[in-house]
Amino acid sequence: MTENVWAYRAGVDYLAADLTGYRVEAVDGGIGKVDKHSDEVTDAYLVVDTGVWILGKEVLLPAGLVTRVDHAAEKVYVDRTKAEIKAAPEFHREEHLGNDDHREALVTHYLSRMPFGVPPA
Repeated sequence: MTENVWAYRAGVDYLAADLTGYRVEAVDGGIGKVDKHSDEVTDAYLVVDTGVWILGKEVLLPAGLVTRVDHAAEKVYVDRTKAEIKAAPEFHREEHLGNDDHREALVTHYLSRMPFGVPPA
């Protein structure tokens, strides 16, 4: 893999906006709202509050999964399914944000599902 999953893809317009509160759309429907985000060049991510969708847990999504941001509609689109996101390693902000082992587990999870940057059929 030559691309960094912790960086936004080229062409994704994420700059100059606070994405907090934006709805997050998987390829097969909504998964929640952005609760926190980082737009650091090689350390970008979204913390998504899934609400009641998966029992109110938060998930950490690497920014490389974002395919586009619609600022007018306040939506962020990602190229994974709800099931793939639900099956991701459990995220607890206090112990996992910035934790290299957790990040590696996420990369392994998301990239084992399908190649990075290839949308599901």
